[in-house]
Amino acid sequence: MNDVRIATNLRKGVLEYCVLALLAQGEKYGLELADDLVRRELIASEGSLYPLLARMRENGLVEPRAVTSGAGRPRRYYAITERGSEQLTAFAQVWAPLSAQVDTLLGEARRREEPR
Repeated sequence: MNDVRIATNLRKGVLEYCVLALLAQGEKYGLELADDLVRRELIASEGSLYPLLARMRENGLVEPRAVTSGAGRPRRYYAITERGSEQLTAFAQVWAPLSAQVDTLLGEARRREEPR
C-alpha cells in the first residue's frame, strides 16, 4: 500500500508539468488530454484533470477555447500559453539534475543491499 501512496504523491507533484509538456506538442481538447494521461498512468480518470486545468487557466498557464461542432456539446481545446512554456522550461531545467541525483542515490542504495 505504501508504494501506491508514493506513486500518487509523485504524480500529483509533476502532473501540471506533464499537461504542459503534452500541450507543448499542440492544442488538445480535455478528453484527449485525459485519455493520454490515463494511458500513461499519470491519472486514474478524467475527473481529476478538469480541476487542474481550471487552476492552470487561472494561473495563466493554459488558454481554453470552445469549438462548436455540428452535434453535441462544444469541445474545449487547451493550448499552452507563453507563461506555461516558461514554466515548462523552468521545470525541465530543475527536473533533469534532480532526477539524475535521485537515480544516483537509489543506485547507491541498491548496490549496498546486494549480497557480497
